[in-house]
Amino acid sequence: MNLWKKVILTALGLVLVSVAGFCAYGIKMYSDATGTVKGVYESIDRTSKRRDTAVNIDAQEPFSVLLMGIDTGDLGRTEQGRSDTTMVVTINPKEKKSTMISLDRDILTEIVGYGTEDKLNHAYAFGGAKGGAKMAIDTVENLLDIPIDNYVSINMKGLKDLIDAVGGIEVDNPFEFTLDGITVPKGHIKLDSETGLAYARMREEDPEGDIGRQRRQREVVEKIVNKIISLDGISKYRKILDAVKDNVRTDLTWDNMVDIQKKYMPAFKNIDSLQLEGEGTMIGGIYYQILDPTKLYEVQTKLRSQLGLPENKDMQAKDSSNYSNQISGNETGSYDGASDAATNYDYSQDGTNVDPNSYTDQNVVDEGQH
Repeated sequence: MNLWKKVILTALGLVLVSVAGFCAYGIKMYSDATGTVKGVYESIDRTSKRRDTAVNIDAQEPFSVLLMGIDTGDLGRTEQGRSDTTMVVTINPKEKKSTMISLDRDILTEIVGYGTEDKLNHAYAFGGAKGGAKMAIDTVENLLDIPIDNYVSINMKGLKDLIDAVGGIEVDNPFEFTLDGITVPKGHIKLDSETGLAYARMREEDPEGDIGRQRRQREVVEKIVNKIISLDGISKYRKILDAVKDNVRTDLTWDNMVDIQKKYMPAFKNIDSLQLEGEGTMIGGIYYQILDPTKLYEVQTKLRSQLGLPENKDMQAKDSSNYSNQISGNETGSYDGASDAATNYDYSQDGTNVDPNSYTDQNVVDEGQH
């Protein structure tokens, strides 16, 4: 089975759809694919504080990838956006094992490089058009206490275009819902770009909340990739590449992808899926997920082991969950650590100050709901 197909179907989810397209046709359309990969390649000038030397994929060293689904590029959103889907995958070819962990977007954590604590998904926003991926990587790296070696991001427009490029996808929707004026009916239905995006984004009406949304996102990705593999004809293939080129960014090179395809396949036959979420609470009128320090340390230790790194016992005494900053017994009070006003925000592409908590989005959690 194609490596990237295996990766996406079982672990990587929303933001690696593009790579699946590259590898599915990499041999047949090598020239087109390499050109597209060069177009989506975006290097980040950063050095991990948790590695002495950069990881060597060619030498089959364990490595990690940060996966981000960005909530912009459609629905009239042209601003920098937030990373509303965040996952980290660690791949260990020697142990023939991978671990994928989904991070709740509302986790309260230190935003590295911004001098504040806020929701995890705001790191991408605060970093701005040129530094969003870097700030998100640094923040996740600090939270999980592991090196983040690579990243892949895709926006909403990319998902919509991919659904249209493969001619739509069929799903069994258990209940009807409406999101942003788009109604998705109950039953066995065919999703186009509009209903497909709504199906992948909705969480407020899902009894399982964000867990249900993540499950639907994986379903959408699986359907897309299955159709990509079955497509024939250069014209359809070109549509897929066109959908990818303007809406995906990654610091993985074509050579990286080829090496992963050739040398890391056994690691994806044994995938352990995790979910990092905490206890929901309102602070200063804003919803956050507060992590349990003990559970966070267990996750950190597991991921470090997957990357061939020793347990960091110093982290046992460090409360990365920010419990110390929560106002005890006063959930409606002000919270100095997290941002609660628009005055200091400057992350949109045109320089306009915007508060990331002010998005008009059905998926924003209100008090008492999650």
